[in-house]
Amino acid sequence: MVDLFGVADLSPATDYIQEQGGEFLGDFPYCISIGICLSDGIVDQLVYHDDPQVQFTYTFHIYHVVTPRLDEIALLITQKLQRKGYRAFPVTATYNPYIEKTDSIVSDAYKLRSIFSHKLPAYLAGLGWVGKNCLLVAPEFGPRLRLTSVLTDAPFPTGEPMEDQCEDCNLCVDICPADALKGRSFSLEEDRDERIDAVKCHHYRRGVLQKKLGSRGCGLCVYVCPYGNPKISKSTPTPKVPGLENS
Repeated sequence: MVDLFGVADLSPATDYIQEQGGEFLGDFPYCISIGICLSDGIVDQLVYHDDPQVQFTYTFHIYHVVTPRLDEIALLITQKLQRKGYRAFPVTATYNPYIEKTDSIVSDAYKLRSIFSHKLPAYLAGLGWVGKNCLLVAPEFGPRLRLTSVLTDAPFPTGEPMEDQCEDCNLCVDICPADALKGRSFSLEEDRDERIDAVKCHHYRRGVLQKKLGSRGCGLCVYVCPYGNPKISKSTPTPKVPGLENS
């Protein structure tokens, strides 16, 4: 089952895409964006941030349940497009060669980028906006999503970007235990590093969390977003999280 589906015209971001992933990605003018929502029952438990079972369940749910399904769906779409005579390139839902090849902590922000940003086509397709948590925020699901992408030359009708609706909400910024989010709104003209310190985020997840609890999920910026959590509004004080200094 797919919860979000749309097609993006990639022309506004061609230079950025080629710079990040390689010139060959410029051969594909369109991108099919697919999203599957996470289990609310699992995400809602993230307020118990220092519970090893909560972190394990969240991490397993993302990387071993939802992500493989997204990759399967992307492959099926690719095969159907190829049978119709179109070119297609399925981008794996989660893979970073620098991280997958080592258990060490990466300190180079550039190496914390994958070949292609799944948030970008989802934004361009109008499935949501990129929030201050640097995640796609969909009106119905908030950031409680995983995404994948299929690059193609098939000329499907495309969507239009959605306006940012974070406004003055900073709940994700305030709750971040790594102090990695900078509170800046998304802009196509601005590099990711202007909005998030990816090294701080990575060091917290791979260093503090994994060493302490055995999992690297975190997910507090996903949990706290009012667009995915009906118990929280933009005016809600930052929730108290056991085990965090900001509690």
